[in-house]
Amino acid sequence: MQSIVSDSYSVHFDKMAFEVLNSHLASHNYSTIFILVDENTHELCLPQFMSEIAGEYTFEIIEIESGEINKTIETCVGVWEALSELGADRKSLMINLGGGVLTDLGGFVASTFKRGIHFINVPTTLLSMVDASVGGKTGVDLGPLKNQIGVINQPEMVLIVSDFLETLNERQITSGFAEMLKHGLIGDADYWESLKEVRSINELKNHIFPSVEFKNKVVLEDPTEQNIRKILNYGHTLGHAVESYFLENENKETLLHGEAIAIGMITEGYLSYRITGLSQEQLADIKTTFLKYYKRVEFTEKDITAILELLKYDKKNSHGNINFVLLSRIGKTQIDVTISPDLFQQAFAYYME
Repeated sequence: MQSIVSDSYSVHFDKMAFEVLNSHLASHNYSTIFILVDENTHELCLPQFMSEIAGEYTFEIIEIESGEINKTIETCVGVWEALSELGADRKSLMINLGGGVLTDLGGFVASTFKRGIHFINVPTTLLSMVDASVGGKTGVDLGPLKNQIGVINQPEMVLIVSDFLETLNERQITSGFAEMLKHGLIGDADYWESLKEVRSINELKNHIFPSVEFKNKVVLEDPTEQNIRKILNYGHTLGHAVESYFLENENKETLLHGEAIAIGMITEGYLSYRITGLSQEQLADIKTTFLKYYKRVEFTEKDITAILELLKYDKKNSHGNINFVLLSRIGKTQIDVTISPDLFQQAFAYYME
């Protein structure tokens, strides 16, 4: 499988990924190579990763706890302190081996340690492969508020090894699938239709490359999210608010990112139907498709009120306006759409019908 060339780095796949990595390590005189893992990737992915390394290097393993709840500045402080204690310098390399939480946080840690050291991302979940792998967004949450602290900074390379998907449970796979479905909704109706026909993990692997390719094309057009890159936020305005609410509420089961974004794509699909001309037929198709993969979540009026209160913290807001990406049809978007708040309640009512 070929590579995908981004702005200042490339995304390499499967066998080529390790060939390029070994060439890179051989040509760079890194003082120390740090590998950031969580308890899951330490056990399930690190042995395979290390078995593919050719050459003798000094590796230091740093482990953090998995989960969105640990995507915090406090975790970063722990990693910065570990780097310092282990003698990291500006010629060190950090390899982030894990899902989106780990690559986001690891990229932020590397970007800020001694004003920046090299880092390589090795996403191990479907979500991180098709979403966090491209775009250079790094950062952490501020309490329950998603991705409030961070910088855009590019890795040396991204390595996508599809065999790591075998380490995931079905729920994790399905979470990542939501971002792939989003790529179809916002940019390619034919891709949306083809994804609806996926029946196995092997079929899914064949769609990773086009999803990464699509996101990369968008990011190359608008690296700092001034215009077209905003389309990637479809489903994420209400979806992130839902995710944050469930993250901070001890009485609720925490939702995975894709599960929350699926809710966001249905509710924002309803807003698209009311505001930007999405047809009732296509709205029904969106709802039916997502509810086939993601179980319906029940919301009380109190839940919805609290979720809508979180919208004011959305990082896409500007001049006091909550900005949405909506669909005029499947495959076609409109950006920077402001919505009358009374429609939000109706959107959740539609989701729960």
